[in-house]
This record gives sequence, structure tokens and C-alpha cells, in this order.
Amino acid sequence: MPRLFCLLLACFLCTCHRPSSTEEVYDVVIYGGTSAAMTAAVQLRKDGKSVIVVSPDIHLGGLTSGGLGYTDSGNKEVIGGLSRRFYREVYDHYQDSSHWTWQKMRDFGNRGQGTVAMDGESGTMWLFEPHVAEDIFEGWVEEFRIPVVRDAWLNREAGVELDDKRIRSITTLDGTTYRGRVFIDATYEGDLMAAAGVEYHVGRESNATYDEQYNGVQTGVFHHGHNFDGMRIDPYRVPGDPSSELLPLISAAPPGEKGTGDDRIQAYCFRTCLTRVAANRVPFPRPTGYDSTRYELLLRVYANGWRETFRKFDEVPNGKTDTNNHGPFSFDNIGQNYAYPEASYAERAAIIAEHRTYQQGLLYFIANDPRVPEAVRTRMAGWGLSADEFTDNGNWPHQIYMREARRMIGDYVMTEHDILDARETPESIGMGSYHIDSHNTQRYVTTEGYVENEGDIGVGGMPPYEIALGTILPREEQVANLIVPAAVSSSHSAFGSIRMEPVFMILGQSAGTLATLALGREGRVHAVLYAELRGVLVKDGQVLEQALK
Repeated sequence: MPRLFCLLLACFLCTCHRPSSTEEVYDVVIYGGTSAAMTAAVQLRKDGKSVIVVSPDIHLGGLTSGGLGYTDSGNKEVIGGLSRRFYREVYDHYQDSSHWTWQKMRDFGNRGQGTVAMDGESGTMWLFEPHVAEDIFEGWVEEFRIPVVRDAWLNREAGVELDDKRIRSITTLDGTTYRGRVFIDATYEGDLMAAAGVEYHVGRESNATYDEQYNGVQTGVFHHGHNFDGMRIDPYRVPGDPSSELLPLISAAPPGEKGTGDDRIQAYCFRTCLTRVAANRVPFPRPTGYDSTRYELLLRVYANGWRETFRKFDEVPNGKTDTNNHGPFSFDNIGQNYAYPEASYAERAAIIAEHRTYQQGLLYFIANDPRVPEAVRTRMAGWGLSADEFTDNGNWPHQIYMREARRMIGDYVMTEHDILDARETPESIGMGSYHIDSHNTQRYVTTEGYVENEGDIGVGGMPPYEIALGTILPREEQVANLIVPAAVSSSHSAFGSIRMEPVFMILGQSAGTLATLALGREGRVHAVLYAELRGVLVKDGQVLEQALK
């Protein structure tokens, strides 16, 4: 579907579906515009239910349409249902040669993340441009006639009406009230869940909390390449002089004892869509507030011979990238997001703006500062933002990569024991398979006086695992008609695997099916029999276990 038509449709839906009356009662109200929200809404419409998506986002799809096109697929065989349909539609899009604007299909190659990029045998494709993902989601809105209200922000202080442990309505900051029988919180932040009084956790639990190994502080654990790898870099502005203060973006606080819990969360960044195609390239802008001294630490990394700047410039179609964090000092703005989960909307906007300034400044710095090694600087200067992506946001992603915020403490808490297949997981509603992948949470000074990162965990080698029904359910005594498919009930280490976009789409669909069945039980989501839910999920193509397990 042409992008212009999608944008016009989006504007129409935004205007047409903002209720003029608050009396209508929907079967299901979905709060959020993520990929989980989209699959939940599609499933409900397929089931013939009335649904409305109340989205604080203008652009639908969350990270899937926000730059993460190099899909964290894991074992693609366990991705079923509407999630798999999405990747089939990506494949169909790129089979049309007219969609290869800046590159020939034959020149693209076929390497994905642990799989081929274009799988002709299954008719799926796992790499894509951001606008293609957004067009697919907008196509779903049109096909299934899904009412969507955009730029609609929950009143988190007084916008949730509760009666007898049931949500009756939610009200947004503009005063509009949306009434429903069942509610789905499909936000990454878990804002509706929190406002409804559901218990949740922010930060890392101690290892002792769930008898885990990879939760809590992880000093001395280096699973990826996102550490200083023995470089012995001095952290002070004047090397060897602690009185000269620390360089920017290094914490003076001690890291904490290994295995203990804290309130730190994984670092955020933007998944930028870059290109070297001259006709589609926008030079990296010098952001307002640019301060080259913020990147002094990177110069010291380069001085130690490190040259892996371009290692995570992962290729997606049409000469573009999904560019992610890599190395000891990169896109991850470590330690600058701790307040985000509980922050006000204004405070969150300021945190996001600071991350944008940091990351845009980093790109500009590498491409322009004469102190950067010439070979690196020259190569970076050949890259730029993709002019045909995120055209209403200065070619910058509209969605920050929110790797972790609130996590519900629900009916069942997934832990690394489930992820690593060390225990039987009950009542599967879908599967995950990506390794435990948690990014750094802090940058500190070691007892030897050198700078180091902490929190980066990468544990794989396990078979695909089941995700329990209780993972998306708050405890019934807290709220009886709410489903949470994104800010799911899991430990920090388990969430490091669950948090992948294909899984969010899987859980969104399962949430939609559960909501449909709950409507026959007065909206009580806990009253749905698992056997009935399982039967419908299997019929609709969800993969609930792997035969080889």
C-alpha cells in the first residue's frame, strides 16, 4: 500500500475515531501503539469484537516500525500466528522489484540474524526498512477496520476508573473517556497497569530473589563486546588526577556487590537507519547542545587501538542499516535512563531528547572531529541518515529503544529457569528463543582506578522455551479484567530474552484471544480455561511448544 495513502488514512482514523461521546462501551480497549497492540487488535477484529486502540504514539508498531528492522528472530520456527504473518507480508513486499529503490534485490545478499534474510521456502523475510513495517501495520488498520486514536495519553494520576477490582474506563489527558469490558496494556512502559494499581518491579532483582545467576549486579561478567576489555583507561579529565573530576558519562557511585539488586535498568538508544547512498543520504546534523567533551572517553578507546565502530551497521534493504550499539562507548547512553519508567510525560520527553542529543552528537563527532582517527572519521562521513525514513522527525527514529521499563509481578513470574529450560513452564501461550540479552546498566570506576561497564549479559545455547499464560495476567485480587502482553511478569534476566519484537507480537495475539474468551465470562480474564484458550491459539497458528523438546 502506498505510503502517502497510509498517512492520509492515519490522519482520517485519528480524526474520525476520537469519540464525541463517552457512553460507548467497547468489548476491549487497548492502550498503546506497539506491535503487541497491533496483533491484539487484529485478533479481536478477526473474532468480531469491538475494539479501540488508544495510542500515545502517532506512528504504530513501536520498535518494529521504529528502526529495529534487523529482527531478533531467534529460532524462526517458533514464530507463528500474526507475528509470522507480519514477516510474510515483509517478504511479499520485497518480491516486488519496484520496491528496490536504492538497490537491486540481487545485490542485497541474504544474511540475517541467525537466519537467512529472505526465506523463500517459508515465504518470510526478517530484515526490512522502517517505513515498510509501518505501512504493513497501517494496512492492518485499514483491512480490519480498527479504530485508532493517536497522540492520546493516559491520565496516569486520575484516569483509571476502578470498581470491584475491574477497570471500567480510562481517561486521557484531553478529557476523553474510553469504556470497556476488558483492557489490554500494550505499552512498553506498563503505564495502564501501574495506574490500575498492579504490582510491578523496576530495576534488577537480586540473584537470591528467584534463585538466579544472571540477575542483579554483574561486575566482572563480560558476555558481549560492550566492555573495555582490559584497556585500563583512566577515567579522569586529567589522566592520573582524581581531583580533575571524572569524564562525562562515568558514575562516581560504586557498582554494588555482585548479585545484589538495584534500581538500574538496561541502557536505551535509538536504532538509526543510515545509508551511504548519496541520493538518499542526509549528513549527520550537529545537534543543538552539542558538546564534544562528552565523547572524550571514546577518543581514549580509539587511542587503545579499538576500531569496531561499524560492526553493528547491520544491513537492511535499499542500501540502509539498522544500526545498534556496539563496544565500550557507543549508542547506549549508559546510566541516563534510570528515572524513565516512573517519570512524568514531560520528564520522559526530556530524557528522550537528551538521548537524541547524545546519539546525534556522537555520530557528528565521529564524522567531523579531527581528533578521531582519520580512517574512522572518513568512513563515518560517508554515512548519513536515510532521507526517506522518519520524514516527519528529521529522519530520526520516532521510537527510542526502550529495552526495559516496568515489569509486572503477575500470576506467574518468568525467570531464567524458564528461559534456560531448567523447569517446566505451565500453560504456554507462545514461545521465545532469543538468548538472554541485557545491555549495560552502569559505567563506573573499578577499584584499580580504571573505567568499566557493567550489566551486559548474553547467555544462549538453550532450546526455544514456552511463555506462561500467567506472564501476561496481573493477580486477580489486584485487577480482574486487564491483560499485559509487553511489560510482562518476568525477572530482569528473563526479560532480556522475552523482550524481542516477534515475541511481543505473539503475546499480543494471545492477549487478544484471551480477551475474546473472557468476554463470555463477564470480562474476567482469569476465568478462561486454559484448555479452551490453547485450542483457539493452536487453530490460529500460534506455536505453543516445539516437538523436538
